[in-house]
Amino acid sequence: MSTSSGRPRSIHADQAILQATLDLLAEVGYESMSIEAIASRAGVGKTTIYRRYTSKEELVADAIESLRNDLAIPDTGSFWGDMDIVIKNAAKKIDSPLGRQTLALIISTASSNPQFAEVYWTKYTKLRREAFAKVLERAKSRGEINDNADVDLIIDLVSGSLYYALIFKPTTEPVEAYMRRTIDILMKGVGSGEMASLREKGKG
Repeated sequence: MSTSSGRPRSIHADQAILQATLDLLAEVGYESMSIEAIASRAGVGKTTIYRRYTSKEELVADAIESLRNDLAIPDTGSFWGDMDIVIKNAAKKIDSPLGRQTLALIISTASSNPQFAEVYWTKYTKLRREAFAKVLERAKSRGEINDNADVDLIIDLVSGSLYYALIFKPTTEPVEAYMRRTIDILMKGVGSGEMASLREKGKG
């Protein structure tokens, strides 16, 4: 019979720690916040936090990620079939004050702290990119985009243009429409001869 290695984790404590981290991140910024301040705000001891996280960077990454939901990557059998679902789901999640605030937190924190940027990349961004890359690689295998299309660069261009539009560009254009326009333009550059006709069929 095995013995317990300790008391089970408290969901309430988990939520309190994440919320305290987000509150302090908004109030004083990444550099000025401390584990001690987070523990005090959350009403827990520092050891409670250290049992859960190896660093402040990991804690902040998880706190920010708690505001986001994973985007399911579909496999409909066509590039635009997949992208229609991805775009609709993404627009719902990020086209809101909370969604924009979350992106702003990620960008501002990562730009000022390389350690956080590395942790967030490893735990979250890299995995999402790999999932999106599968959509593009499947499109290659079906002949929808050119075999020599640079998948990493395509993802950079899509992500970068979206982040810029959401954070810096004052526009009334819906996020979903903007994403479709961006990807349309990119696919005209890397798509095979049948990409345009496939897109038109998808509109029907």
